[in-house]
Amino acid sequence: MGTGADGRFSLVVFFRGLHCPICRKQVAEIDKRIEDLKAAGIGRVVAVSMETAERSAQVVDQWRLGSLPVAYGLDEEAARAWGLNLSRAIKDGEPDLFNEPGIFILDEDETLFWSSTATMPFGRSSLDDVIAGVRYAQEHDYPARGAA
Repeated sequence: MGTGADGRFSLVVFFRGLHCPICRKQVAEIDKRIEDLKAAGIGRVVAVSMETAERSAQVVDQWRLGSLPVAYGLDEEAARAWGLNLSRAIKDGEPDLFNEPGIFILDEDETLFWSSTATMPFGRSSLDDVIAGVRYAQEHDYPARGAA
């Protein structure tokens, strides 16, 4: 992804899709707070799903997104390569196969700095916690962890 002009970090947010109201809340908040993310050192942000182009366009329209780039068409192999958990539909409106949520923060050299994945739509990191964590890491020269 590379580094954005407005910050050291890049944020990749994987969301379940159009059918998920919790994703809608999370993605809409990120869209509204792009400037807060930039101020914290996150220069590039993208939301990604396994949705089709048509359903992704519905996401942008129905969720009233204006600033956040939304990528679609993530395939199963790529989702697994990112370490995302996958689910099969259990109710109407869900795609046959979709990724569960995950957030990944990449450092300026595109190495993984921070990640969090889930097997359920619940229990995601709050955006305020992400912003506070990134600020703390920069202010205290806190290194990436978890690679031992």
